[in-house]
Amino acid sequence: MKISKQPIIICWLVMLWAMPASGISGNVYPFEGLDTLGNRLQKVYSPGVRASWLGESSYFWYENRERKGTAFYLVDSASGKKRQADTREGLAAYLEDRPELAALLKGQAPQARQQGAPAEEGVSPDGKWKAFIRNSNVYLASLTDKDAAPVILSNDGAPGFAYGQLRWSPDSKKLAAMKVREVKERQIPLLESAPESQLQPKLRWINYAKPGDVLPVSLPALFDVENMKQIPLDTRPYEHQFALFFTGWRADSRSYTFEFNQRGHQRYIVGEVRADNGEIRRLVDEKSETFIDYTRNFRHDIADGKEIIWLSERDGWKHLYLIDGTDGSVKACMTPGEWVVRRVVHVDEDARQVFFMASGMNRKEDPYNMHLCRVGFDGTGLADLTPENANHTVSFSADRSRFVDVYSRPDMPPVSVLRDGQTGKVVAELERCDVSELLAGGWVMPEVFHAKGRDGKTDIWGTIFRPANFDPNKKYPVVEDIYAGPHDSFVNKNFSAFEYYITPLVELGFIVVKIDGMGTNNRSKAFHDVCWKNLRDSGYPDRIRWIKAAARKYPYMDTSRVGVYGWSAGGQSALGALLFFNDFYKAAVSFCGCHDNRMDKIWWNEQWMGYPVDESYSRSSNVDNAHLLKGDLLIINGELDDNVDPASSLQVVKALMKAGKMFEQLYLPGRTHSLGQKFEVYRMYDFFVRKLRD
Repeated sequence: MKISKQPIIICWLVMLWAMPASGISGNVYPFEGLDTLGNRLQKVYSPGVRASWLGESSYFWYENRERKGTAFYLVDSASGKKRQADTREGLAAYLEDRPELAALLKGQAPQARQQGAPAEEGVSPDGKWKAFIRNSNVYLASLTDKDAAPVILSNDGAPGFAYGQLRWSPDSKKLAAMKVREVKERQIPLLESAPESQLQPKLRWINYAKPGDVLPVSLPALFDVENMKQIPLDTRPYEHQFALFFTGWRADSRSYTFEFNQRGHQRYIVGEVRADNGEIRRLVDEKSETFIDYTRNFRHDIADGKEIIWLSERDGWKHLYLIDGTDGSVKACMTPGEWVVRRVVHVDEDARQVFFMASGMNRKEDPYNMHLCRVGFDGTGLADLTPENANHTVSFSADRSRFVDVYSRPDMPPVSVLRDGQTGKVVAELERCDVSELLAGGWVMPEVFHAKGRDGKTDIWGTIFRPANFDPNKKYPVVEDIYAGPHDSFVNKNFSAFEYYITPLVELGFIVVKIDGMGTNNRSKAFHDVCWKNLRDSGYPDRIRWIKAAARKYPYMDTSRVGVYGWSAGGQSALGALLFFNDFYKAAVSFCGCHDNRMDKIWWNEQWMGYPVDESYSRSSNVDNAHLLKGDLLIINGELDDNVDPASSLQVVKALMKAGKMFEQLYLPGRTHSLGQKFEVYRMYDFFVRKLRD
């Protein structure tokens, strides 16, 4: 007799929700049953094709979960023909006439043979010279005259300000170098209180630069090997730097290029050093009154630098520009409009086309949905190759004639298709995800929701998650999963039947929401700039309006019981909710938060809070504003966190104690920045059950 699992699952969820809020004490793991929720992924059939392309061929294979079990498929993308087998070895049988592909499929392909011996470091392309560093200076040794004494090319290097990073020009006539002014980097201590290997604690120190610290300086240098002399360069404009790095010689040896990020991230330069006279020209000179999103830079040099494709937000949206590589002038904005280029996939120099992922182009859908697009270098021929209203993930064949497109939304299971690489036309449908078994068992599809932000004009987008035993006649507390790091957007735009933190909370009787507010990335520059010197904001004015709008539509969302949790930058924001927005948020769990941006890593914090360090750091500090706490707080962090200085959490704890504030704390021995194991996660569940649900 076959027994249906559906009533059992629903009864279990009801029992789980009905657990008494007695706290962790006296019960080792009161939420043990939550661990089984991940099993629902086994009831998602054909979840999305992950194409494994076979070398340079037109073939790919993939594994697929089906009701009858796991199946394997081999697809010839040229024809769209698909063949099935029970194993990878079974697929390989279809490739008997292509033994090299069969070996790749079975994972038995031989290693590629090395093409000659690698060039010896420092040896000139013509093999006549070897460049090296001795006593902080640049030397040349003749490889054709073994008796000749080495020649010194520089005489101004010294310990702490030494030459390095030698790069030969292709014609062997010039030598580029960097002269690096070193600094003693700040170190922070990490104390492992309970090591496995010994009784006594272990102390180690790690390099960890913080905002305002002195940084090393790298300055370009140039040497004329034919005349055995150094060519002087005017490097004074590049001394106030966050970073400067060599990016390569031109193939014709006329110059080499570098990229320069000015301290404060408000100016970014692509520089060119002429080989004949040492003149430094600026091929790209980006400026911003707030910040340049330099970690998302894209540069592609065409025809040995005659043209440059460059990604920029200079018009208020992230777009591709065609730059004249001889004088730095803009030849064309390739992708104009109120939408953003997210990532360049491929540059086809022969066809003078760029393939890229973009979002926000289609006004009637979620502006974060990514689509594969194509455009000519001159800005003509813009085409969306993936037109469906969804978030698209693509995988190209080696010759780029075909690509696999898997598209979905949080509220739409994945569809996997094979498309033509030029037109986007569907060659074959590969798989269509089946979640009918989940839905029949009471699982509720997430809802994509949008509402106006603080300006009353801009749509703010997020997702609402409801429990499987959802009853619209009940009142549900609301918990927000927050990550407001300005470096990206964070609401998942793909379908998922299980979200690690979210799903268990939902099934404990909460409505969980996840939102991208102003100050995060992938919208307009103005949308992003809200974070500038203002990380305390965290997009909360938009998030609160969004939750209130959702509650007006769905009265079962109880806005008198709203909590929030977050990790890392989200941990900073979670505590900030109870400091700066505590008239709305009532409880918060902060995982390994950066509670004072002066205490955290330099690159991330100076990017958004600026340089030099000023009063804005204090305004956004959870430490300096700890006295404002109102609501229930749980702080969790690990003692070995090498990403966010653990002292940041201890300093906010001290400030809360000094202010006489009540809160809960978990300081976890041996744990790093990657929290999320059973103990601390269960403590979070317990906390919200105690503070918001019961």
